[in-house]
Formats: sequence, C-alpha cells, structure tokens
Amino acid sequence: MPPPDSASQASTLTSVVSQDQGGVRLDQFWMRHAEDQGVARSRIQSWIKNGLALINGSPCLRPGRRLAPGDRLELRAAVPNSGLTPENRELHVLYHDDDLVILNKPADLVVHPAAGLDQGTLVHRLLHHFPELAGKGAGGMDTSRPGIVHRLDKDTTGLLAVALNEPTRLCLASAFAAREVEKVYLALVHGRPRAEGIVDAPIGRHPTLKTRMAVTEKGGKPAHSAYTLLWTAPEDRFSLVQVRIASGRTHQIRVHMRHVGHPLLGDPTYCPASFTSWQDDIPCLNALLRRPMLHAWKLGLPHPRTNQPLSFVLPPPKDMLRVILVGSRTTQRVGLTGMPGCGKSLLLADLAALGLPAWSADKAVAELYLPGRDGWELLRRNFGDRFIPDPEGPVDKRALLNALRETPHLRRELEALIHPLARHHLEDFWQAHRKHRVAAAEVPLLLETGWPSDFDLIVGLACDPDRRRAWLRSDRGWDENLLADMESWQWPEAKKIRACHLVVTNPGTRDELAQKARSLVDVLQWLRQQGVRRILARITALVAPE
Repeated sequence: MPPPDSASQASTLTSVVSQDQGGVRLDQFWMRHAEDQGVARSRIQSWIKNGLALINGSPCLRPGRRLAPGDRLELRAAVPNSGLTPENRELHVLYHDDDLVILNKPADLVVHPAAGLDQGTLVHRLLHHFPELAGKGAGGMDTSRPGIVHRLDKDTTGLLAVALNEPTRLCLASAFAAREVEKVYLALVHGRPRAEGIVDAPIGRHPTLKTRMAVTEKGGKPAHSAYTLLWTAPEDRFSLVQVRIASGRTHQIRVHMRHVGHPLLGDPTYCPASFTSWQDDIPCLNALLRRPMLHAWKLGLPHPRTNQPLSFVLPPPKDMLRVILVGSRTTQRVGLTGMPGCGKSLLLADLAALGLPAWSADKAVAELYLPGRDGWELLRRNFGDRFIPDPEGPVDKRALLNALRETPHLRRELEALIHPLARHHLEDFWQAHRKHRVAAAEVPLLLETGWPSDFDLIVGLACDPDRRRAWLRSDRGWDENLLADMESWQWPEAKKIRACHLVVTNPGTRDELAQKARSLVDVLQWLRQQGVRRILARITALVAPE
C-alpha cells in the first residue's frame, strides 16, 4: 500500500464482506461502512482511485469493482490537512445546532481562502469557533472551505448558512441545487425601477474584462432574478428593492440590476460614472458608499436532519441605513409670506444672518427690470415706451404702478409675463444651494401665484394690522388708497395666515423679531429630524420580519 501523503492524516478501515453483501460495488460498500463518519462517496472514490483500497491484500483502483462474500477489505482514509490556522475573531452567530450554523456576515470579509489569500477569511474564524470543522466529524469535507455551501461577495452583508459536517453539507448542497432554498436580498439601486420585474439573462465572464461578469449571449450560465420595488428616495435618486434569486451566479444581482438600467449604489465595478453625478450634491454621501449596497436579507431552507423549514430575516446593517437617510436629504425649501408691511424682509434678513441662504422675490423682480434684463425686454416688447421712455433707460416704476392700479387686466397681463421669470430665478436659487440643509425665500404673493409646490414649508408672518399700516404710511408714504389697492391684490390676511404651515408673530421690535428667527431655525431643524425619523420608521417597517 502506498504511504500517505506527508500533508495528510491517515486512518485504516478494515472489514470482511458478508454473505448478503456479495455483488456490492466497492465504493458503495465503504460508503455504507463509513456513513456514520460523514464521508462523501466522491471522497471514497478518490481514495480508491489513488490506490488506498485493498481487496485481499492487493490494491484495487476501480470504485465499481463488485465484491464477493469473504473478501477482506482495507481502506486507508487519507484526509488532507488544510493548513489553515484558526483565527480568534468575532463571529455573529444567529442560529446554531449540531449540524448547522446561520451567520451574519459583515462587509469586507471574504468567505473562504483563495489563491493569494490564506488568512483573514470567514473560514479561518469558523475553524476557531467550530473546531469540529477540522476534526474527525468533518470527514470528507473540502478542507480549504469546510462547511461552505454557498457564499456572499466580500462586501455583501447578511445571512450565510454553514454546514458543520459532511452529511449536512451534502444535504444543503442538494437543497441549493434543487432550488429549495429561499434567497432574498435587499439592494439600493440608482433611479426608480418598475414596481416589479424579472431578469432572466445568462451570466458569464465579460468578453474583454476578465475580472468582471456580464450578461452574455453565448457561454453564460442561466441566471434568474426577480425584483420588487419597496421604496424610492426623494427626486427618484435611488430605490430600495428586494431581489429574489433562484440561481446563484457570481455577482448575479449586481450584473442583473445593471442590465436593467439600475446599478447598485457604491458599486465601482458595475455602475458607470454617469449614474453617480447626483451623489456629489449630498454632503458626506460618497464617504459612506464604500461598498455595493447589497444585503442578504432572507434565507429559508429545510433543516438537513429533520427537514423542518427554517426561516431567517436579518434587517440591513447600519451603513446601509445611513446611506438611505443621508441620500434622502433634500434642501428644506422655506417660503416666507404675509401682508404688506408685516416685516417679511426683516425676518428674511435675520434668517440670512443665521446662515440660511436667502432669496427675495421683490429683489429678483427689481433685477429683472434692470435695463437689458429679461423683464425690461418684455416690457419694451409688449408696451413700447409706455413704461420705458428712454430706449436704454430704467423702468418708470411710478408710471407702471399707476397703470396697474387703474387697469386690473393690465396687472394680470404683467403678472403672466413677469412671474414665470421670477419663478425661474427662484429655481436657480434652489439649485445653487442644493447642498444646504435649508434655504428661505420671501414671496409676498406666494399663495396667490400658485407657487406652494415650490416649497416644502410655508411660514406666514402675522403682524398687528394697525401697526403695519402705520409703518407703511410713515416709512413708505402710502396713502389709504394705495394701502387698499395693494391689499386688494392679495388674499385677506386671515385666509393667508390659515393657508401657511407655520405662523410667526412679529412682536414689533427688531431684537424680538431676531429671537423669533432663531426659534424658527430651531423648529425647522426639528422638522427635518422628524422627517428622518419617518423615513427610518418606514424602512424599518418594510424590512421587518413578517
């Protein structure tokens, strides 16, 4: 008999073929004889072919050799040493019995050793926490990846099943092959996919980039994924989807979601740069996207010994939730409105002094009326020299105001010309400050012009009518007729204030109004925090166990 390999442990099994065992194949005989030791038939066949089986003292290299009653048999079971050193590092065990372990695999952890990687894998940790994987009870297992029946990519988190003995491994491998195992993932993908979809496209090596996989017309292996849209972030930036896979090809979900135009967030391999430009507008988001946002969420399988169904659900990790919350941030667009003389401009100035980007409709319109600007050009084109006597001079605002007071339809005509320009100016303001958490715009006719959709929150500034009218008379020189005309162009004060989300009362002094501005900033921050909590509650409800 040949000596065992120096890198192997050896034990010799002996037996005599009984009368009722006559005609049995050699490999079948030893399979039955070693069944209680969990040795795979393929491993026994390998030992036989390597000359480690003897019949009546002579080596036999044929696993299918039929035995005769009375044959004396020997089998030298060669179990290669793995050479793997157990590593005492953290392992998140969710379920454990004599046959099976269910783990929560973290990101940045390779499942098993490979060429050039002989330490720091999940298998090294398993060997420390479950030494039986390297012991006699693990006979027949692949010693480079003991217990591994399926795997997750290095940066994929979530549920992973590990067999603690060879019969369990064979049973689980059979269940995976027969598609009796439920595998459902959570993924964050760019854009907003359809409500649901099926991707049935073969996957193979990329034709030119050999380190990547791709949907291939020829040479690929069948791959089937079914996704369901769960939630979409503001502005359709990205979505949370669940993906159920029947097959288990390398990078399957990453490749399939890219194939349908919705690659995973944080995936440098399969996500083109054209999808990621919006990420630069969200402070801190790129720093969080250190891996493809993929998580093994649900795992259902029959128990290898009892065949009873086991089901596990693991909510997404913190980094995935942080990406959802940070990636959902939008600029809180606050509109200030109120009656003439209520102090809107003063409140806006106080908010600007506290660091909020600020925009004023009155100032925007004044800029539009500057010579050569769009508003000025419209006035010249539609009214000739009626309001611009000098072809290159400024707008005669007094003549314009008098005409608006005298001719109601002219006011409506002018609003139809100027308001779209002012609104475009506002849109540019929001875009310029899209990285800020909050920005404010003062618009006297915000409600009357139908602009509420441009704002997330409308703040009305209330003021004692007698006080604000007295101020307009003394500081702006308005008479009673002008006061009446200007107020008639707006909603009644009571209706205007009722339509606002928040109401700030002007207490009458600059210091007190400045304090109101500080309080408003605090309220705005609290509302943003509530928005974050609502998103978190929504996601938590979506991914919780049923």
